[in-house]
This record gives sequence, structure tokens and C-alpha cells, in this order.
Amino acid sequence: MVAARADTLEQALIQAYQNNPTLNAQRAAVRATDENVPQALSGYRPRLSITASGGQQSLSSTTKVTTAPNTYGTQSGYNSPVSAGVTASQTLFNGFQTANRTRQAEQQVQAARETLRVTEQQILLNAVTAYMNLLRDTAIFDLQRRNVEVLQEQLRQVRDRFNVGEVTRTDVAQSESRLASGRSQVLTAESNFKTSAAVYRQIIGITPGRLSPGTPVDRFSPTSLSGAVGAGSANHPSVTTAQYNIDVAQFQVKVAEGALYPTLSVQGNFTKNYLATGTLNTMESYNASVLGQLSVPIYQGGGEYSLIRQAKETLGQRRIEADTAREQVRQTVVQAWGQLDAAKANIEATQAQVQATEIALNGVREEARVGQRTTLDVLNAQQELVNARVALVGAQRDRVVASYTLLAGVGRLSPQVLGLRVPVYNPAVHYEQVRDSWAGVRTPDGR
Repeated sequence: MVAARADTLEQALIQAYQNNPTLNAQRAAVRATDENVPQALSGYRPRLSITASGGQQSLSSTTKVTTAPNTYGTQSGYNSPVSAGVTASQTLFNGFQTANRTRQAEQQVQAARETLRVTEQQILLNAVTAYMNLLRDTAIFDLQRRNVEVLQEQLRQVRDRFNVGEVTRTDVAQSESRLASGRSQVLTAESNFKTSAAVYRQIIGITPGRLSPGTPVDRFSPTSLSGAVGAGSANHPSVTTAQYNIDVAQFQVKVAEGALYPTLSVQGNFTKNYLATGTLNTMESYNASVLGQLSVPIYQGGGEYSLIRQAKETLGQRRIEADTAREQVRQTVVQAWGQLDAAKANIEATQAQVQATEIALNGVREEARVGQRTTLDVLNAQQELVNARVALVGAQRDRVVASYTLLAGVGRLSPQVLGLRVPVYNPAVHYEQVRDSWAGVRTPDGR
């Protein structure tokens, strides 16, 4: 079977979206958070329990007969008492704690979904970066190998000219030195290529094939910096996560305050006894009751008041964290916008540099043939061309990565926006499957 490969950036993003273990782990975390809601809803439901007991007992008792002085009676024997009973209880009021816990759990679910969006964006951006890094390092590796081939031919020509007395031994040594340097650069480029391939395999999950060039996604981002900052501050999942965390903290304050309210519950009990424990005379009995219970807290040592104060401080912390998240998003958007503008300008500059150095190299070679340039001049011109081409490859990589970074900064880096042909993970499906579950230990997928 042929191993799976991702030869385009879109295919690489699809593979990362489906296979990345960090992303799959976060999806599992969201599913685990979904269970907070049925746990909170369980406070509305009755509680049932069955009890049973049985065993062997030996009893002996001596009593004084009151009608006859100094006369005593003794009773002893064995029996096997058995009892079984059922108890049902229902909470009627607990200071609105169940309602507030349910609303809190629902906000936790929303926060977990937004955290999942943060992870999705980060994994997709990491996949783009790994893809473009490998594409860049592949091109640089190829450039350095071709440079060595050119330097080898250059050395051969210099040696031929040295043999006929046109150049000196110094020219030969300069060519040999530059060839050795070129071979060292090839080894460095090869090391970078292998490192990028390993990172690609780690993030995307498959072996890279022959990669196609990536394209920017500027069309999905706002057209102005102010629009990008506004979109990021409103829609970035880290900001919405912080907002949901504020709601979670607010409901925690209400839950803590609920401990100061009375609690009202009703309990029903039925117990059937055969050969009662502690006596030999009772052969059979039963007990049935339905009782209401009201508990009004007066003072519990002050712990409940401390919990309320603690919850309010946590709420203040969450609000500060929301402001911090907005500022962080703003900084990221402004930085990404500047990097994108710089990358665009850098491509134009490096393209012009490559064209100029190609012309300069051809001119230096012609001038060297008629003795107007030295061998070192030719070697320097060749190195400048290689450096310019490497810079162009890096600028092209930066252009694509910066466009995806900006898209992530405004909170729009998602399979839906990119139009990836992949089934989108919907966390609401699992939530609806477990929300109203009353019993069962199996997860919806059968585990």
C-alpha cells in the first residue's frame, strides 16, 4: 500500500485537521467537559437506593420478674434476621444551586468549544508553517547543491587556465576555498531540510511528498488594519473563551451564595424485616414513611462566606484576563499586519536583487575572460547570486505564513473559511447525545 502523502498545502491542512494528536486530545477534552451538564442536571432528579442485610445472630437476656422477689427469667436463642428496603429522595429547593450549576456547566461547555477553536487555529497555523518551512528548505538545499556544481566547474576552468599560465596559484586556492565553503553550506542546508521534514511529520502526521507552492490567503482577511483589529477583538476564540470564563465565574458566585439559603427535600422510605435484629420475639415487621425535611443554615464556621469572597475574587480575575486577551489579540494582529506588509515588499526587493545579481554575474564572467576581473570577483558574484536566491525563497515563505498568521489573528483560520474539503468536527453532536442522559456508562461511540 502506498503511504499517504500531502503534496499541496490544502492536503496538508486536511491531514493535520484530521490526524494531529494535540487537536484530537482537545476534542476529547471538550467531550469530557460536556459531561458537566448532565452532572449538574442530576440535582433536579430523584435519588433511589436499595438496602438489604442478613446474617446469623445469637441472643441471650435475663430479666427480673417483678411479681416474685428474687426471681429471674432468661431468654436465649438463635435466628437469621433478614431485611430489605428502598429509599427515595427528591430535593425541592437548595438555594437555586442546581439551576446555577447547570448554567455554569453550559458556559463551561461553550468555553471549551472556544478553546478548541484556539487549538484548531494553532494547529492549522503550525501546519502551514511546517509546510512552508519544508518547501523553503527543500529549495535552499537544491540551490546549494547546484551552487556546488557551478563551483566545481569554476574550479576546473581555473585549473585549466593555471596550467596554461593565465592565472596564478592564488586563483586556484580561492576557487578551492569557495568550493569547500559551498559544500559546507550544502551540509547545513541538508540538516535544515531533514529537521523541517521531521517537524512536518510530527504536525501533519504523514510523510511529505513533492510539495507544491503555497499561496497566500489575503482574500479572507480584512482589508484595513483597523478592521483587522476590530474583527480580532470581537471574534478571536481566545477573547470569546475569556468571556465565557467570566460567565462561569459569575455563576460560581451564585452557587456559593446558595449555601446560605434553606434546603427543602422530601424522602420516602420502606423497609421489610424478617426476624428482627436485636430481638427473638418479632417474626415480621415493616416500616414506611414519607417525610419532608427543611434545613436552615445559621452558621457553619464561616467557610461558606469565605467561598463567596473567593468566588468574587476569581470573577474579578476572569474580567482582567478578558482584557488581557483582547490586548494580546490586538498586538498579534498589528504584528502580523506589519509582517505581511514587510513580506510583500521584501519579495519585490529580493526579486529585483536576483535579477540584478544575475546580470552582474554574467558581466563579471565576461570581463574575467578578457582579464578585466579576477577569479575572486567571479566567485563573489556567484555567491551574491546564491544569497539573493536564498533570500527570495525565504521571502516567499514569509509572505504565505504571514497571511495565515494574520487570518489566525482575526480568528478566521478555520476549515470553513479556507474551504477545506474535510468533514468539520461538530462538538454539539456529542453534547446533544449526553446532555439529557439519565443512565449508562458507555460513551456515545460505544466505549
